Formats: sequence, C-alpha cells, structure tokens
Amino acid sequence: MGQKGAKLTQKATETCQLFVKELANVGEITSRKMFGGYGIFESGAMFALVNSDGALHLKANDSNIGRFEEAGSVRHGKMPYYEVPVKVLNDQTLLCEWAKVSIEIAHSDKK
Repeated sequence: MGQKGAKLTQKATETCQLFVKELANVGEITSRKMFGGYGIFESGAMFALVNSDGALHLKANDSNIGRFEEAGSVRHGKMPYYEVPVKVLNDQTLLCEWAKVSIEIAHSDKK
C-alpha cells in the first residue's frame, strides 16, 4: 500500500507477484490493490503490504518488532508494518519464517 492518492507502479506489482509466489506453500495467500500498492493476505487476514515504491513490509507487534528494529527497518507511516530487510528478501527460508510470524499476528488481531 502506498500513500493515499499514489499511483500503482510496475515495481509494486512485480514485488507483490514475486512475494505471493514465494509464499504459496505457507497458506492461502492473496493480494489486493490498495492505495497505489498491495495488501497481502493469508485466509483473509492482512499480514503484509507492498508500497507504491515496491518495498515489502510485514506486520509487527511486540513479539517480532525487535528483529525489524535491529535490522534498521523503516516503519510504514503509523501502521504496524515494517520494511523487510534485504538479507531476508534474499533468503526464501528466512522470508517464509518472518512471514509466518506476521501471519500469526494478523490472525490474532482479527479475533
């Protein structure tokens, strides 16, 4: 998701498609265009977003925020989503691990 009024970019679309493909074995992963970017969902719970610049962000709370802060990740505005570090993006196993934690957070927030 980008800022309200932002235009959807090819980079955002490519990042979203790649991320959804890489997480295909994690659960029922879907995406939806939102504010120039994408919201990414697992079984209806939003756990990630791609901003209009094509940066991937995962949902965070007290259980995982430390790993984002240690990596120097940037928070997406006032939302509880943090940019995924490059080292995580480049390691599919690590990316799936981080995503699974964000999925759990998203589902617990829906309850």
